[in-house]
Amino acid sequence: MSGPGRAERPGFEAGPARRAVQDHISSLQTGVSGYRHAPPPAKPAFSCLVNFRHLQALIAVADNCSVTRASEQLCRAQSAVTRSIHALEEALNVELFERKASGMLCNAFGSAVLYRATRAFSEFEAGVSEISGKTRESSRISNVHFPSSLFHESRLEAFVKLAESGHMPTVAKELGVTQPAVSRALNDLESKLGLDLFTRTSKGMLLTVSGERLFFRVKRALLELRQVEADLAALQGTTRGRVVIGALPLGRTSILPLAMTNVLRKHPQLQIATVEGPYESLAARLRAGDIDFIFGALRPADHARDFTSEPLLSDSMAIVVRAGHPLAQVQGLALKDLAALSWVLPNGSTPARKQLDLAFKLEGLPPPLAAVETSDLAILRGVISNTDQVTAISATQLEYEIDAGMLTVLDIALPNTTRVIGITQRADSSASPGASTLIAEIRGIVGRSAPSHDCDALAGRRD
Repeated sequence: MSGPGRAERPGFEAGPARRAVQDHISSLQTGVSGYRHAPPPAKPAFSCLVNFRHLQALIAVADNCSVTRASEQLCRAQSAVTRSIHALEEALNVELFERKASGMLCNAFGSAVLYRATRAFSEFEAGVSEISGKTRESSRISNVHFPSSLFHESRLEAFVKLAESGHMPTVAKELGVTQPAVSRALNDLESKLGLDLFTRTSKGMLLTVSGERLFFRVKRALLELRQVEADLAALQGTTRGRVVIGALPLGRTSILPLAMTNVLRKHPQLQIATVEGPYESLAARLRAGDIDFIFGALRPADHARDFTSEPLLSDSMAIVVRAGHPLAQVQGLALKDLAALSWVLPNGSTPARKQLDLAFKLEGLPPPLAAVETSDLAILRGVISNTDQVTAISATQLEYEIDAGMLTVLDIALPNTTRVIGITQRADSSASPGASTLIAEIRGIVGRSAPSHDCDALAGRRD
């Protein structure tokens, strides 16, 4: 990246408070006690678009343990830095520093905000770096101080909403301002960066390549800032906020619903949402910060270097038919006995279909032909419940119908169809208290149902 290095930018110098952040954050799940003041009453949600100059002041004061040294670093008056800290404490309704004769030290609340602010600013910086390294105009933005002169709150809010909708009148209405005001905010941001973020078309505003790179980083930065309120609440003994899960088929039938139910019973202020879709779609949303983690079948360890996978249990495919199917009571079936049957199967590009085809190939048999191709569980269930067609699927996905006696599993093994189920997260992510609580509950459910499960062995098989 051209321009000043990290150590030259206001608010990014290393300091003693930064090294203590992780120790403070580790207490988020258990809360803190012993403070001189009782936890403050609840206030309206903290806006992720809080004034960035306030956050910059927080980082500088935390690193320098002094308003005086922070003001020198930021080239701002001491009174301005002090006002920024007070404004941030007022917005969050907590004290962020222990004010002592020896200096200002972050308390647990301050460390939690510092941690998220630093991660958010790093994302902003990465976005600018990626743009400056890939555009002809890089020299025009190399000397711009990061981030306050670039990312004024109104400009950023207009940019994010316009990137999401592509329609300026909609953004203006949502923000309660005029279209010229939105256009002016966007023009200011593009002018500061020295490049176009949008292409104006008859169908709306479309992100340029540089705009897409910046939007990706901005979304991840805002995710960090949105976690601040939940982090502070956790320090006061309350788990709240919003958790978004990417739910794959092998994880969402029983374990995930039970985990969600258990967590919400204990933490009623928490909100949980699920997003369903193909793995690659969920992976893209995980990278962008739209979801907190993916639960379901894991991919090989080298599939995505920016993800970490935690294996929890294994599951194999089975041949499932209606209860009255002619083969339902037959013992000792072989794959060759199924060759002439009519099948309901997922698309040929899915991992499950590939595993089934491989199982037949290893037996010297041609892969089964699908009379119906669908990944919709409701359609699959309806077809096999009312016909003699068969399907290959994890029995856990149809366990309610099997337990009710509507469907049954044929007496045949499908070799080499074992898949490992677990949790996938961004390698560089820091889970919110709500996400951490839900992940812990999922682990607990799996552990209670299969206490002897060897996850290390599973990881080896997955690789």
